Amino acid sequence: MISRCGPASTATMIAEFDHVSKRYQGALPGRGAVDALHGVTLSIPSGEVFGLLGPNRAGKSTLIKVLLTICPVSSGRITRLGRPCDDRSTLAQIGYVHESQSFPSYLTARGLLRYYGALTGLASKVLRHRCDALLDRFGLADRDREPISRFSKGMRQRLALAQAILNEPELLVLDEPTEGMDLLARRLVHETVREQRRSGRSVILVSHALADVEQLCDRVAVLREGKLVFDGHIDELTQAADAKATLEQALERLYDNHADGRCPLYEVTCP
Repeated sequence: MISRCGPASTATMIAEFDHVSKRYQGALPGRGAVDALHGVTLSIPSGEVFGLLGPNRAGKSTLIKVLLTICPVSSGRITRLGRPCDDRSTLAQIGYVHESQSFPSYLTARGLLRYYGALTGLASKVLRHRCDALLDRFGLADRDREPISRFSKGMRQRLALAQAILNEPELLVLDEPTEGMDLLARRLVHETVREQRRSGRSVILVSHALADVEQLCDRVAVLREGKLVFDGHIDELTQAADAKATLEQALERLYDNHADGRCPLYEVTCP
């Protein structure tokens, strides 16, 4: 695993994981416990777009779930927006787009936004203004009173993004937000992420779309089999593999290196 003592150690942190482990008891029929996270220690600075990478079943979604208290940790400690993770009041300052978003199909787009806005405590006048603005921005204003059951996948994804930024969150968590999106919708995601950064707020981006990661992220962390194997800037990851390596090539080498039990190539020591 990489160890860093650079700017991240002095910056304000939007999220911190201190030796976090998660074990699912009897997660699959006929199998025993599954360890999804193994002693992950990671600090995510505020005001950045932070990428979370790794192959399937690396523990990325579990890390997000324990951060958002969707499921409890087995051991370790998490702080979120500077407060202990069990302080659920901070959840009102977070926006979240799940990789397989599911909304009540009988609700309309406007009704869904009003519902989530009320949950975050937005005043009625403010909520009404933001609903109008977001429905227009994401191309849903002319369909805002139709049930979501009539929406295409792309429309549902745009609605999910609108819902996630409705409360102008301090932390926006995006889990595979561009999967299956067309070019225009993908551009909306990029614009939203960059706007979040410009406003001094934070983004955690979980993605297999490496082009998105390279364009948007300030720093990345890489998980493999529940362990943190890299934490740093993208150019550090690529240069450690080869001066001319692409991000994809660097990740492939990192995965292979850890798969056969050899010592990591990507080791940064603190002065």
